Amino acid sequence: MPVTSRRGLLFGTAAIGAGAVLTACTSNEPEAEASTTARAAADDKPGKHVTIGFAGPQADHGWLNAINVQAKQRAESYSDVTFVPTEGSNDTAVQIGQIDTLINKKVDVLVVLPGDGKALTQAGLKAMRAGIPVINLDRVFDTPQAYRCWIGGDNYGMGLNAGRYIGEKLKDKPGAKVVELAGIDNLELTRQRTQGFDDALKTYPNIRKVARQAADFTVESGQAKMAQLLQAQKQFDAIWNHDDDQGVGALRAVDQAGRDGFLMVGGAGAKSAMDHIKADDSVLKATVLYPPSMAASAIDLARALGQSKGVSGISEAEIPTQIAVFSAVVDRSNIDTYLPTGFN
Repeated sequence: MPVTSRRGLLFGTAAIGAGAVLTACTSNEPEAEASTTARAAADDKPGKHVTIGFAGPQADHGWLNAINVQAKQRAESYSDVTFVPTEGSNDTAVQIGQIDTLINKKVDVLVVLPGDGKALTQAGLKAMRAGIPVINLDRVFDTPQAYRCWIGGDNYGMGLNAGRYIGEKLKDKPGAKVVELAGIDNLELTRQRTQGFDDALKTYPNIRKVARQAADFTVESGQAKMAQLLQAQKQFDAIWNHDDDQGVGALRAVDQAGRDGFLMVGGAGAKSAMDHIKADDSVLKATVLYPPSMAASAIDLARALGQSKGVSGISEAEIPTQIAVFSAVVDRSNIDTYLPTGFN
C-alpha cells in the first residue's frame, strides 16, 4: 500500500470486529442524553438488511485465498447480510466487468480488492457515482474519490518491523550482513516493504545489506531466487523474505544447499511458516504478519456503512476513511498467540 496510507488509523483487526458496543460519549451532555443522539455502533445484533458485493483477484496465492475465505465466512455470520461475490480474476478488463455487474445489481455496498489499484480506479469511481459506497481492500485506488473507506496492510510498516527485528538480533555483531528476498518489483507494495526495511537498517550502523533478489510470490520463484542468493553470498547473517508462500521454496533451496548459520524472517503469516517457527526446525525464526483478517473487517465496515452505523470502540458516528492493520512480528516468544491466525 502507498506510504501515505500510514497516515490512516492504525487498528488491529479485532478492534473493528462485530460484538463490542461503542461506549464513549460524543458530547458534553450527560451520558444518558448523549446515547440518544449519537449514532449507534455496529454490533452483531440483526439490523437493516445489507447486500454486499465482493470483487477480488484470482485466489492463486495462499494469502489471496485466505482473503476470500475470511470475507465469505464473516458475511455468512450475519443474518442481515447477503454476500454477492464475483469469480476472482487477474485480468483487469474482466474484473472491471465484474464490478459493472455488481453495480447493475444495485448492491448496497461494494468491497473491492483490485488486482491493480491504478487500473481499477475508474471502476471504483463509477460505483461511488452510482451511489454505491466502496470499501477499498488493500491495494489502493489512485484517488480517495474512488472509495468511502480504505482498509489494508501497512507495507512500509511490514518492512520496518522486519528490519527492526533483524536489527535487534544483530546489533552487537560487528560487520553483520543481511540479504533480502523481495516480491514483485513492479508492485508498489514491494517497493514500500523494501523502503521500510532499508529505513530500519539505517539505525544499525553495524549492519549492511549486501544483496537483494526479487521473486514473484510463488514457491518456484522463491526457490530459484534463493538459490541464486546462496550461490552469490557465501556468508550472511540474516535474510528477510517478503512472502511466506515464496518462503516455502526459499527453505527448500536452503536445505538443498545445506546452509545454516543465519536467521530468516518471513512475511504474511502463513501456517507453514508458523509451524516452522514453533518447531524451531529451520533457519526461519520469525514472520511479519500481513493479516488476511482485514477482509473480514472489510465486511464489518461494509455492513456498518450499509446500516448507517459507526464502528465499535471509537467515538465517531461514521466509519473511518482509512484503516491500516498492524504488522506484528511473530517468533517463538508469541507464536501460540498468533498460530490460530495462520493461513494455508
